[in-house]
Amino acid sequence: MRRIAIDPRPGWRDQLVALGMDLETGRDGAPPSPYWCETAAYVVTPESIEALHAAVDELAVMIEAAVEHVIAQDRFAELGIPGALARLAAESWEADEPSLYGRFDLAWDGRGPPKLYEYNADTPTALFEAAVVQWHWLESCFPGADQYNSIHEGLIETWSRWRTTRGLGQVHFACVPEDDDDLITTAYLLDTATQAGLSGKLLDLGDIGWDGRRFVDLETMPIEAVFKLYPWDWLAEEPFFAYLASGSVRVIEPAWRVIAASKGILAILWELFRGHPCLLPASFDRRAIDGPAVVKPLLGREGASIVIEDRLGNRLLATDGDYDAMPTVAQAFHPLPDYDGWRPVVGAWMIGGVARGIGIREQQSLVTGRGARFVPHLIEGPRAA
Repeated sequence: MRRIAIDPRPGWRDQLVALGMDLETGRDGAPPSPYWCETAAYVVTPESIEALHAAVDELAVMIEAAVEHVIAQDRFAELGIPGALARLAAESWEADEPSLYGRFDLAWDGRGPPKLYEYNADTPTALFEAAVVQWHWLESCFPGADQYNSIHEGLIETWSRWRTTRGLGQVHFACVPEDDDDLITTAYLLDTATQAGLSGKLLDLGDIGWDGRRFVDLETMPIEAVFKLYPWDWLAEEPFFAYLASGSVRVIEPAWRVIAASKGILAILWELFRGHPCLLPASFDRRAIDGPAVVKPLLGREGASIVIEDRLGNRLLATDGDYDAMPTVAQAFHPLPDYDGWRPVVGAWMIGGVARGIGIREQQSLVTGRGARFVPHLIEGPRAA
């Protein structure tokens, strides 16, 4: 994988707005550069993408084995998952409730196996950028090239399949709309469901009610299925959580995804598949990691409350966040590749259980957080017929 400099498209900001999202403003008010990067791109070879695709599909299989292990051995507490949520997660796994989407965050330079940092299995964002915005950029800037990206098609195919095989018809799409990332992702998923022939409504998570028998929206329409961009561990602390166990509503992502989303799954994976080329050593016991380590809160998000330590346990870097008091897992330190000071993390998207494409975010830091910017990619050579 290599990074190239390119000239911005004339009027690129207006083109983003025309797509339905203004990505220019960035994150947290005043980042050093716009969130959407129009001055660089990553170029990958067809052979490296084939290898990446195979590796991601293999990681997905290992994740499911790890989830099965956690449930069978009742290791929920180690993953930071409380009792009531653990029971609901186990029930949803036994019911074979399917997953819509997820994002593996990987360290990868195209020259070897990707290394798994974590799996965003519950509430991943940066989806619209990966599925639509970077494809639009490719068509504008490199119309003869290809991209590892069938995310949009995969979403529509998954919704269509669920409409046929699971009787899915009406879906409510709920989030906290004050968060731009969440709103954009939720609105985009609503659009893909509509394209697949489903009926959908967008609503504020706080506007969901309970009428004594079932969940309803503000118009008292029954909520039969809901996509919620809100973490399961947060839902477990809400007053209405007990009603979710009634089975009156189908929830996307299902509750078992909290197991895969916990950073503790990294330690489980290392126990089950020790030495796998896509895994980094990980343990609930920091002392078990020989050398520098990254200490992560079990249910932390967006690079918050991350600590990088040297082999003696001295802090080399620590990020701010609200998870400082949360139990942690330690993972062997494996720095992101460096491209003239920019460090890209590759987000590999699983859609309906299948690897479907990547989105790349970069930052001039060892930890990728909300200040990272999205950089498009293309595959070297002409587009396949």
